[in-house]
Amino acid sequence: MSTPTETRRSHTTASATSSITRAVAGLRDPLRRTTSVLSWITRAAWIMLVFGVAAWIAGVQLGWLELVVLGVGMIAVLVASAFFAIGRHPYAITLRLREGRVVVGDRAMGGIDVRNTGSVPVLPARLELPVGPVTARFALPALAPGGEHDELFAIPTDRRGVLVVGPVRSVRGDPFGLIRRAVQWTEPEDLYVHPRTTRLGSASAGFLHDLEGRVSREITNADLSFHALREYVPGDDRRYVHWRSSARVGELMVRQFEETRRTHLVTALSVNERDYAEEDEFELAISAVGSLGLHTLGTEAELSALTQQRAINVRSPRALLDDLTRLDSKRMPAGVVDLARTVTKDAMRATIAIVVCGSAVSAHQIRAAGAVLPSGVRALAIQCRMGAEMRAHRLGAVTVLELGRLEDLPRGFRRLKA
Repeated sequence: MSTPTETRRSHTTASATSSITRAVAGLRDPLRRTTSVLSWITRAAWIMLVFGVAAWIAGVQLGWLELVVLGVGMIAVLVASAFFAIGRHPYAITLRLREGRVVVGDRAMGGIDVRNTGSVPVLPARLELPVGPVTARFALPALAPGGEHDELFAIPTDRRGVLVVGPVRSVRGDPFGLIRRAVQWTEPEDLYVHPRTTRLGSASAGFLHDLEGRVSREITNADLSFHALREYVPGDDRRYVHWRSSARVGELMVRQFEETRRTHLVTALSVNERDYAEEDEFELAISAVGSLGLHTLGTEAELSALTQQRAINVRSPRALLDDLTRLDSKRMPAGVVDLARTVTKDAMRATIAIVVCGSAVSAHQIRAAGAVLPSGVRALAIQCRMGAEMRAHRLGAVTVLELGRLEDLPRGFRRLKA
């Protein structure tokens, strides 16, 4: 049980803590406002301020009227420039992208809608829109109360990748660029620039279904491919009892089947920068993986996709292309042989394994990768070599398809089927 003295002390301590908290909060707001105002001053303005003060002081000390006039003039310009940034930004700004996903080479269209929500006219300003590593700038005219302005723009998509568009900022400042006040109005949005893909078609990609319904060496109690008869064991399904054989031998006999295997395609993409002679080979490899993945998902066959570092999301066509868009090549010790080991470890029930790499991979490495893959898996390698004529040849257990253009991919698979 607390005494009255202890109670008074606890109240006093709580009151002191509350007072300190209010004092800190009171200091925090002016400090935040001061920091915000100081952020308007550019580096050029700070340099001009330092030179202006130095010239003024030096002129007074040395008695040079010219230096005094120069220093005062520089400071006066800074003060006059500050008036350009004073005032409210009564805007309502909306950023809209026509679509969040485009293919390499297609233009992404978008727009910025600006409305003056204030009751007085607004002076001209500038809008800034960061798009990836560059920043687009637009002139915003003076707007009357309730006035609106629309700005349309197009984003070139020369390379695959995820472009961060935004946030939209309104900028006010002086003509000399000394004072710059920027206000952020929107959140950044991601624009996915998907890799190019091509349709394989049923005729050119028929090899993907060569193993559909193909029997394996695994024995099961229920399937389509009959294997042999064996004695009945309690628990066996009576639907598979072979009555004629049972009557002939005098005991129950049941059918055994060889398990059939549905197509399970695994695409293994090398992201090792050393495996590619140039960057365009890596882009071609990504396009090949995307084309194969879209075809496989369209036929509802089982698909896995992976790299030396991680698995690729194949839950849907959009998820596949989004994940391929994020991929980058890196220098690493793991090559195509390590990639084949990853396939063996992570895709045990694969029926077809396709290793996709660049022209810097040697024939010995491809042959060694094929030797690492599990037995019974059909091994294929797509070796991207820009400008090369499409041809197919064998290296050990691996069928190698040399690819020089994405458009040759369907024809290459037609040749494999033949």
